[in-house]
Amino acid sequence: MNIVVTGASAGIGFELVLVLLEDKRVNNVVAIGRRADRLADLQQRADALGASNRLMVLPSDVMQVHLGQMTQHMSRVDVLINNAGLLKNAPFEELTDDDFQQVYQTNVLAPARLIRQLLPVMGGARPGHIVNIGSMGGVQGSAKFPGLSAYSSSKSALAGLTECLAEEFKERNIRVNCLALGAVQTEMLAQAFPDFAAPVTALEMASYVAEFALSAHRYYNGKVLQVSCTTP
Repeated sequence: MNIVVTGASAGIGFELVLVLLEDKRVNNVVAIGRRADRLADLQQRADALGASNRLMVLPSDVMQVHLGQMTQHMSRVDVLINNAGLLKNAPFEELTDDDFQQVYQTNVLAPARLIRQLLPVMGGARPGHIVNIGSMGGVQGSAKFPGLSAYSSSKSALAGLTECLAEEFKERNIRVNCLALGAVQTEMLAQAFPDFAAPVTALEMASYVAEFALSAHRYYNGKVLQVSCTTP
């Protein structure tokens, strides 16, 4: 399988790439992230695994990546994991239009743009799987927290987009699902809840996401699945 992962320079995304490279079902991984220094570290870790020729790192904002860069490493894509996310923690009245624009661009518009770009090289004879990494904060009826209105509402939009695209892509043989994650010990969680220690590590969640991405298209389509033991 050929896989594209966004948000690969930190947290779950960083660990996810390494888990995928250790899986014998995975042929190639394109890892997209903003932090070139962390992607260089990721490349070194891949080298240590003997998987340097199976990883392509793209230090870039997701909105700037284009299809030609990704297809240098693979002619088709089997799995897209939209993991990149942006969180701004501030009272609603202090959030600006720019704050909302930045959060929605990363959490909603960038996944939508990347999906559009990859459609020509996904699905067909072999099923494709798009996994959008959402949040329990974006699930209707779940607990909400002060300061996270932009982030949580953007994840609600991503969940809705998932349901729409799952229906729209049925004839293309592409499944689309969303994992609404609860508390995972990452830099983003520390930004939202500085004094909280999550019971799940980034590596543990990455292992779960990897297996879901590789196999769950056989069982799920258009689902927003809650993956959470605490919120926080």
